[in-house]
This record gives sequence, structure tokens and C-alpha cells, in this order.
Amino acid sequence: MKIVVCIKQVPGTQDVKVDPNTGVLLRSGIETKMNPYDLYALETARKIKERVGGLITVITMGPPAAKAIIEEAYSLGADAGLLITDRKFAGADVLATSLTLASGIKTIGDVDLILCGKQTTDGDTAQVGPAIAEYLNIPHVSWVLELLDVSEKDIIVKQDLGSHYANSSLPFPCLLTVEKDIFEPQLPSYLLKQAAKDRKIEVISLHDLDNNDETQYGLAGSPTQVEKIFEPETKADAIEFIGNSKDQAQALYSKLVQLKFVSKEDIV
Repeated sequence: MKIVVCIKQVPGTQDVKVDPNTGVLLRSGIETKMNPYDLYALETARKIKERVGGLITVITMGPPAAKAIIEEAYSLGADAGLLITDRKFAGADVLATSLTLASGIKTIGDVDLILCGKQTTDGDTAQVGPAIAEYLNIPHVSWVLELLDVSEKDIIVKQDLGSHYANSSLPFPCLLTVEKDIFEPQLPSYLLKQAAKDRKIEVISLHDLDNNDETQYGLAGSPTQVEKIFEPETKADAIEFIGNSKDQAQALYSKLVQLKFVSKEDIV
């Protein structure tokens, strides 16, 4: 079975700056790490490989420095890695990012299963996985909480739909986005890291893709733009009620009435 896991290099800190003109994160010079949700997708791939065998390839779009997370993925059980990198990919929104990753996956060929973390910590859209599936015209399921069964032909999973759960059966090829509770990620293996220290990372650019129309990628191919980014106001106002428990309860009730959270007719 050919399994592809989409991973991303994200800021390792919340102290990031944004280009005021483009709304794009300024990533240069900041600490980075693998997107935490991708660790669960990678562990899911490893569990599936244990059951039915196969090859795990991780794929990421980013600058050359993103090779670091592919090397980390090797220490977590990945067999191969593909980096899609080109300056023309910079500033991509969800749509352009999904197209880039889908085009990169096509270069691998005959992929059975694509796994993604449910979202990334820098964008938080949770849209890239399903959009990749749409570009590839394959079935997909999001919010996968549990792997119920897997065979050489299909996979059965449990979805968390908020108010209820659903079991879904999908034929291969398909795409899943997984929740963080699906499996506990293993720690990086020193033995795997040593075994993979000379393993190559395939690097491709825009011209290696079947669709290399540069107007569809990066900032040029992004129909959505960030209009404004700002920090939410934080209010640290606090009210302290003094006295015994009865006095404090009465004071709290009076304040809630004043703020119109409750009415005077409410029983306390």
C-alpha cells in the first residue's frame, strides 16, 4: 500500500509578524517545528503499515529548510520524503496550497491513502486536506477519531461529528484527516534516525508538476487575501467580593443583575 502523509513546518512560537501589505506570515528567522497535528497522521500511517504493509511517503510544501521536518519524519517511521519548493509558491492561501500538494502527490503516482492532520497551528482552517481530495477527485472523510478496519481494498473509520459519531467505509484511493486522539504519537527513534541519516529527500519545483501554470500557485493563484490581522483586546478587570459566603453570594448576584445577566426575579 502506498500511503502519503501531508506534513507542514509551522512557527514554533506565537511571536510571529505579518506582512501588513500581503497578510502573509513572515517566517524568516523564527523557530519552526512540525505541525503537531501531523504527528497523529504520521502515527496513523505507521499503524496501518503494521497491519497491511506498505510504503509511507511524507510530502510538504515550503522553503528548503522544510527538509528538517522530513528528516524528523524519517525518525518517526516514514520511508520516503518529498519537498515541493519554489519561490512561486510563496504566499499561497488554502486553495493554492491544496493545488500544490495535490500536484505533488500526482508525481508519486498510484497512491492508495492520503493522511493529514485535521488542521495546522498557523492557519487553523482545516480545509487543505478536503481540498486536496477534491483536486484529486477521490473520496475523503474528516475528523477521523478511530481506525476500525483496514484491508487492501478499503478502510473503515469512526468520525467525530460533534453531536454524534459516524462510521464510514471508503474505497482506495481516499483521503482522511485525523483527530489528535486517534493514536498516541511515538517518540523519535534513534535507530530509525541513524538508519535514515543518508536517506535522500526528493526535491521538486513548479516545473516538475503536471500543471505548471504559475498563475495558479502562490500569491498569484490565491483568490483569498487577509484583509486585516490584529491582536484581540484583553481585559484584565477583576472584581473582588469581600465577606462571608452569604455576603459574597449576595454581592455577586447584585452584580449579575446590574450587568443584566440575570433578572431580579431569578431565584438564587
